[in-house]
Amino acid sequence: MPTQDFPQILGVYSLETEEAAGMGGTAKKQIQTTYWYVRLLAPEHYEVQPLNIHHVPSGIRKEVPELDFLKNYTPEPTYYKTHTVPALKTLARKLAAGEEHFKAGDLDQAEREFLKALMIDEMNVRANFGLGEVYSEQKEFVKLKKVVDTLMGLSEAFQEEQRERFNSFGINLRKNGHFDESLRFYHQALVFNDHDEHVFFNIARVHFDKGDKETCVKHLQQALAINPDFKEARKFLTFCESSRLAKSPRL
Repeated sequence: MPTQDFPQILGVYSLETEEAAGMGGTAKKQIQTTYWYVRLLAPEHYEVQPLNIHHVPSGIRKEVPELDFLKNYTPEPTYYKTHTVPALKTLARKLAAGEEHFKAGDLDQAEREFLKALMIDEMNVRANFGLGEVYSEQKEFVKLKKVVDTLMGLSEAFQEEQRERFNSFGINLRKNGHFDESLRFYHQALVFNDHDEHVFFNIARVHFDKGDKETCVKHLQQALAINPDFKEARKFLTFCESSRLAKSPRL
């Protein structure tokens, strides 16, 4: 029997909860219906994420025990097909257009497309990363800081599935001279995973570019403590130590 790939998108489900309305003798209970985007992460592991007013998943994801999910959540295939699928397709088109314009060097048009995407989902990680890269290239530091602040509050930005985009964004910050923002970003990543040798390596690169070789060496050593076979870190450390020795006064 072939193995199944996870996660699996199950679609949109509704959840009904009772809420009290009014006070005293006029108090009565009302049924509140909310809609959730559901993924099956693994057998018996369900993840739900609320839909925003534009019918796309946005906000904090949470896992729900299988029994609770099966008892309380109701599948809404019509809602999913009518509202969420078209909205997600529109969002995907705007994200893809923004990324294509960015690659082509058309930063103004890339900014417009990413902003349109954020009008659909203001917490979209991909759109915020893209917009941040635009502002980094444009040296729009005030706007960039706002985007970085937004990303710092989105745990999804630092999850494994976002690793490539996360690394690209941090490197882009460094290459454009936004050292402090780059360090803020990488240190936030360590909050979610303090055993990622690549994050320590990237922090070392920032400190090297800032001219702080002592701190650079410290972080390279931390990267190698996690992964002694990290060739790039080993080469970088050797270079830093040899250049430091070359500058030391001879006795």
